[in-house]
Amino acid sequence: MAATLMPNKSDATSSSPPAPAGLSRRETQVMDILHRRTGATVAEIMADLPDPPTYSAVRSVLRILSEKELIKHREDGPRYMYYPAKPTETAREDILAHVVRTYFGDSPEQAVTALLQMSDVDLSDAEIKRLRNTIRRARQSGR
Repeated sequence: MAATLMPNKSDATSSSPPAPAGLSRRETQVMDILHRRTGATVAEIMADLPDPPTYSAVRSVLRILSEKELIKHREDGPRYMYYPAKPTETAREDILAHVVRTYFGDSPEQAVTALLQMSDVDLSDAEIKRLRNTIRRARQSGR
């Protein structure tokens, strides 16, 4: 599939989407990195940040995210690995629900239509078949 819902590094660093309520731009960038990498060290986060701040500034952002209970950490030898407190799949569903509700009038049809109308979307026959199967299964389960 040519377009994805998970941004690559250049997408996340050049023009991040609007920050979720209560998160600063930098907090959002760090959360994006942690979800994309499914965990990272401070050095790895700094490497992915545009115009990275100092090491201590990144640690400060991580402390704030930890206080907001959005991230967790574990020791990995002499360093800490930081990772999202909520699984990426759950966060993805929450964010998509918010986007559909806010920008598409709570209409999944309008959201899917907008995705398909994007100029860089070029679905293969196999991808279209998988989408049809997903829609069929959703109908059968009452969604």
